Order: sequence, then structure tokens, then C-alpha cells
Amino acid sequence: MSKKNNPISIIEESFLSLKKYLETNISMNEAVFTASFIIALQKETKQILEICNALNQDADFIQKINEAVNPVFSKGLLFKTEHFFLSDIIALYEREPGAKNEKQEFVLAYYYDALRNNHFADQNSVNELNQLVFTENFKNHLLKIKRENKIAISNAQQNQYLLPEVLSEKKNNKIEEILIKYQNFIHFAFDRKFENATAFSNYLGLNLNKPKTDQKEIDNLPEEDTLEKVLKELNDLVGLAEVKKDVSELINLLEIQKKRSKQGLKNVEITLHTVFLGPPGTGKTSVARLLSRIFKHLGFLSKGQMFETDREGLVAGYVGQTATKVNTAVESSLGGVLFIDEAYALNQNAFGNDYGAEAVNTLLKRMEDHREDLAVVVAGYTEPMKIFIESNPGLRSRFNRYFYFNHFTPAELFEIFESFCSKSDFIISEDAKEKLTDTFDLLYESKNESFGNARVVRNLFEKCIQNQANRIVKLKKISNKVLKTLTEEDIPEPQETKKNVNLELKNKEE
Repeated sequence: MSKKNNPISIIEESFLSLKKYLETNISMNEAVFTASFIIALQKETKQILEICNALNQDADFIQKINEAVNPVFSKGLLFKTEHFFLSDIIALYEREPGAKNEKQEFVLAYYYDALRNNHFADQNSVNELNQLVFTENFKNHLLKIKRENKIAISNAQQNQYLLPEVLSEKKNNKIEEILIKYQNFIHFAFDRKFENATAFSNYLGLNLNKPKTDQKEIDNLPEEDTLEKVLKELNDLVGLAEVKKDVSELINLLEIQKKRSKQGLKNVEITLHTVFLGPPGTGKTSVARLLSRIFKHLGFLSKGQMFETDREGLVAGYVGQTATKVNTAVESSLGGVLFIDEAYALNQNAFGNDYGAEAVNTLLKRMEDHREDLAVVVAGYTEPMKIFIESNPGLRSRFNRYFYFNHFTPAELFEIFESFCSKSDFIISEDAKEKLTDTFDLLYESKNESFGNARVVRNLFEKCIQNQANRIVKLKKISNKVLKTLTEEDIPEPQETKKNVNLELKNKEE
């Protein structure tokens, strides 16, 4: 499918145009906001549009950020920077606790009108606007804004604030301006300021001090971390009984090795390098993060951070560049874990060259050079990974520990869905539970090795909350319970979910 810009091409009538919505006057004791406040919003949003227009000229950036969008959601089209900005501030808006007041709602509506419609409410209409925000039409349209402008991402583990995340990865100098604009939005809407830029980047879950190479992600050790905390996090993960058992046995082995060393006894050399085998969405990346911290607490690694990469982060298109990329990845991983996802792709010569083999050979040498303070975890589908390891004697000799990640059972898929609900303040009605159970039974029965497990559950959860919003948006009175409850009507038909999952897999294969 060819890609085009701007998937939301139809611009609606300006949200804050008064004639359409304001039919009756509402008497108020005092104004919610002033004309000077509207002028400040106009100045701020015009500056945001200038930044967005500049980023829209960067084709590589637009392509990169759109790669994180759920393909079913994007339908093969490209979103522009302003779409991601709006999606991110909606997430920031919804993250703030408690019910929102009229001023906060107006700020979000104003940003939407500026970013999507290039419309700036007239400060001379401040009296009418102060009445507008109390109308039912305004409330309903605001719900529609939040429902229709939140971009769905493809990876459940991806930072939900895509714009600053991708700018950070690409070392784009607009990152600081965007972060300031995000903070300004929170200040305008909620009158809240952050202590400094670091505090705000931490609030977003960003680590702006990490090396900006071709890695996907570096996870540093949390503050005041302990082995007990790590093991609790591991045991709290849904399912993975076999993996948890393997980790427990490995810990026992390493503990005894330490005791033998203290007694002056000889030890058999134990490699920390590990192969993770299994389908996507089964927690391989999460377990690798925990494993790096475990190795650190046991004294086998000095730092405990994790560096995540894949073929793109290790293999270059020209002679001599691949070794540099591998060396950079290894240097960032020293003292911790280098996690290589879909590692079998290193042997897939899609471009008719041998740079993948160069990456493997360079990696093997660096693994030997730093065998005292580096653990490499390679992950991917079971059969391709076995072929990959057997393809090179050096890989066979260094990777002799295998962890098997199985598909989640229907009950475990349901438990994951419940965890998403719990984190987002949703509850599930009894009839909805029955329908979800039928859905996960059907998905499990029809799964193949590419079935996305937790990622599929995440996508289904997002579809359910979208359906719920469509159902309740026209209700005159919406209670807290109604806002929180997913009913049977909100759950897509099991066959429909199965069809969408199969379609998504087909699109990825194409």
C-alpha cells in the first residue's frame, strides 16, 4: 500500500466557533478565563505549529515516528507532527488525576482547534467562550476530540509519548523546544510547573542522557534497587512459569559459585550469555531487563543496565561501518546486558552482502574481550533462533543457556487485560468478562507462532475503551461508574477480533 501524508485529511468545522454550539446564555458569577489568557494560548499554539511545520519537512523523522504507529490504526497513511503533538498532550491531560474543570477543558479544546483546524479563538468573544464551556455540546465534542485524536502505537512497551521519544532517538535539536511546549501545556491547563527539565523528562519516562546511537533503548538500574525487588517484579509478571523456574535455578547456581569462590574453591566457568526463544509479546524484553539487574546484584555485572538493539542497530550498508556500530552497542552495554531482538535477522542477507556475518564475528570477538563484565541475550522465534545459533561455531560455544517463552494461555491473556484495566481505572462487567473469555479462547485456538500475545491484548483493550467512549458520549448524565465500566457491548465480537488479528499479521508479513 502506498503511503500518503495526513491520514485525517478532513478538517472539521472549527470547534470553538460559537454559532454552532452556543444557543442559550448561561449566567456566571465570574469568568473562567480572560481575554489575555486566550491571547497567551494563541501565541503559544502558533509557536507550536511553527515547530511542527519545521519537523514535517524532515522526511526521515516523519517516516521513523510513523513506524511506531499501529498499522491497523494508520491504514498505511502517515501522520504529521501536529497529530503526534496533540495525541501526546491528550495523554498528558488524561494522566492528571481527578475531574477536569472548565478552564482545563477549554485549554485542551483550544490546542485541538489550533493544531487540527489552524483556528485561534477570538479574544473579543471571551464572554461567549466562557458560556460555551458549560454547554453539553462542548462536553460531548471534547470527548470526541480525546477519542479520535489519540494515536494507537504498535508496541505495548513503547513510551506512549512518541514525539519526544523519537526526537530523542534521532538526536533532533527540536526535542528541547517540544518538551518546553509540553510543560507549557500542563502549566496553562493545570497551573503546574516542574522543577527542571530532568524532572519533566523523568515524568515522561524519557532518559535524555542516554547515548544517542542506533539502540532502541537503554535501561539503567532503578534507584535503591535490591535483589528482592527484582525477584518480586519477576514473580508479578503474568505467566512465564518455566522462565521463572529457569531464572530461579540460575540464581541458585550463581549464589553457590560465589560461596565457592569465598572458600577458595575452583569454579566451572559459567556464561551469562542466554538465548530467549518464543513468540512476540511474551515478555522477553521485560525478563532481559530483570536479568541484567539480577546479575548486578549477585556481583556478576558491575552496572546492571540493559542496551536493546536489533539488526538495524548493528548492521550498516557499507564496508567498515558494521564493526563500528557493533562496537558502539557493546560499549554501551559494558557492565550490563546487550539485548538483541530478532537476532536471527543478522543471518538474513536481504541486500546481497555479508555485513550481517561481519556483525556476528565482531560481536563474538567483543564478547570474548569483555567476558568478565558483559552478558548478551539474543531473542526471537524458536526455530529461526536455533538455526541462527547453529550457523556459527562461535555462537554455539558461547550460547548454551536457553529460556523458552510460551504463548500465554487464555486465562493469562485475560489476566493481562485486567492489568491494563487496573492501570487505567477501568472495571469489567460480568457479561463483558464472559465475552472476553470467549475471545481469548478463540484467539488461543487459532494462534500461530506470530501471534502477538500481550500486544494483541493491548490492542483489544484500546479498541474496547474506544467502543465504550462511543457508547456513553451521548448520555446526558455520566457517572463515575459509567466512565469506569466496560460492558459486553464495548467488547468486539470474538470473530471480529480474530479477523483483525489475522489482518494485522498479514500486513506485517507483506
